Amino acid sequence: MPGVLVRDDEPFERALKRFKKTCEKAGIISDMKKHQHFEKPSERRKRKLNAAKRKRMKLDSSRY
Repeated sequence: MPGVLVRDDEPFERALKRFKKTCEKAGIISDMKKHQHFEKPSERRKRKLNAAKRKRMKLDSSRY
């Protein structure tokens, strides 16, 4: 788990914001949301297929 050192004259809110940003960059928050509920294998396949379709559509539209 990432850690953040709080500087002497730094407010707590700013240190918390830096901690959240490092957690987001490490992928902890998205991983937590992904594992929050059980996902059936068929739902996982459907989600990945839809993501691939969106990515393909985005690539096709950016070519022109």
